[in-house]
Amino acid sequence: MTGTDSTHWRSDDARPPDGRAWDLLVVGGGTAGIVAARTAAGFGASVLLVERARTGGDCLWTGCVPSKALLAAAHAASAARAAGRYGVHVDGVRPDFAAVMAHVHDRIAAIEPDDAPDTLRATGARVAQATARFTGPEAVSLGGAAEPGADSAVDVTFRRAVLATGSDPAVPPVPGLAAAAPLTSDSVWALTRLPERLLVLGGGAIGCELGQALARLGAHVTVVEGESRLLPQEDPRAGEVLREALQRDGVRVHVGVALASVQPGGSGAGVGVLADGTRVGFDRVLVAVGRTPRTRDLGLDLAGVALDARGHVVVDATLRTTNPRVLAAGDLTGHPALTHVAGVHGALAASNAVLGLRRTVDPVVPRVTFTQPEVASVGVGAHDVAGRHGFTVRTVEHAHVDRAVAERETGGLTRLVLDRRGRLVGATVVGPRAGESLPELVLAIRHGLRARDLAAATHAYPTYGDGPWKAAIEQVQAGLRRQPLRAVTTALTRLRRRGRPRAGSPDAARPPRRRRR
Repeated sequence: MTGTDSTHWRSDDARPPDGRAWDLLVVGGGTAGIVAARTAAGFGASVLLVERARTGGDCLWTGCVPSKALLAAAHAASAARAAGRYGVHVDGVRPDFAAVMAHVHDRIAAIEPDDAPDTLRATGARVAQATARFTGPEAVSLGGAAEPGADSAVDVTFRRAVLATGSDPAVPPVPGLAAAAPLTSDSVWALTRLPERLLVLGGGAIGCELGQALARLGAHVTVVEGESRLLPQEDPRAGEVLREALQRDGVRVHVGVALASVQPGGSGAGVGVLADGTRVGFDRVLVAVGRTPRTRDLGLDLAGVALDARGHVVVDATLRTTNPRVLAAGDLTGHPALTHVAGVHGALAASNAVLGLRRTVDPVVPRVTFTQPEVASVGVGAHDVAGRHGFTVRTVEHAHVDRAVAERETGGLTRLVLDRRGRLVGATVVGPRAGESLPELVLAIRHGLRARDLAAATHAYPTYGDGPWKAAIEQVQAGLRRQPLRAVTTALTRLRRRGRPRAGSPDAARPPRRRRR
């Protein structure tokens, strides 16, 4: 993949226009850094963004954009093969992996200009493509290959700074794994040939997305997850439904067992040995077991910025670090490593830094795994409140959602978690376009809405949004059946049945119906 050339930068880029300290220094040009720089520049602040490689970050180059482009191709291939379910017969579906990867890179190129240095400069921010290392609580040294004749390093000072250096894929110390040249979510995009046999280590969102995509494109995929189910952070039912879907795609799934060792065979091939003795041959292995923060070699100790035991920057609820002049945003904070979290963090950190606000991080964070079916969730899950008094879990199977029935996609479900006052505190949706059903649930949790508020809002029909709506309606109906409310509604019904319409009432004005002959 191509990116912005990071071998040269102008030292003038690092000098603020007024010759003073920068109002805001942003270290890292991924989602969090870009949003922070744009936000601060919009406030009229002097802003310098420093990125050592290419702006756009993991989301553009190795995460959201390429993975969703790959999934679109894989799901299209699967849909063509499954078209016979709907009476449409398509023969000879053979994905061209090289063409698929060309499509992926083309989609990256289509979005890259939005995050390019020139686009950022147009907002009023400056961009220096260099490495940054803190030399004190309010100073950094910028290194790299500047224009000929320039100093090898440029020292700059700042009033406030935002750290937004992101994270890298983690590779566990499994014996023999490193020698097998494992792929990660960073390096898989360089593939030009589809591996015939692919071992995926990790059954979280990334492992399941890439595993399903490559299986649908023709690879023989095995997914190994050490926890007892796929998507260990999600509702157990979600993991069950996704496992069944992967198995229908031909994926072999091993859960509750770790990869004990790897016997490399050369050129990325080898044999994975599981803890239970199972041997899994592979042509390539893909590691998707989490991420580690990029906080090394930044000189954070000199800046007075503390790290936790896992290397994440320690921040408070306003994203301030142990140095009050420095804030942090995105993956390196230990908050969920999601692009939308990084974007919100970037705006929040810039606002707090430049305007002196004390806004805090939003605790309501939605997440979506873009497999088929999609798994979307927000807030607490049913498994989080199991056995706890005062919570209600309301589930609607998608066999009762008309859109799902019409499209033969009834394997999903919607599950709402409500507190003792009937307020929505969590939700899980599994099914086609589940992520599109999530926004109203996020808003409901964010504003403390009750099931009756969702039930009272008219929803379009037929959509997959019927799942959350039906779950809310069932909760309201269950409440109506409880005493003493049941006794009140029953009494009103009886009075209504016995009483005569009063003169001038709507019932008195209504003419009697005529019977049809």
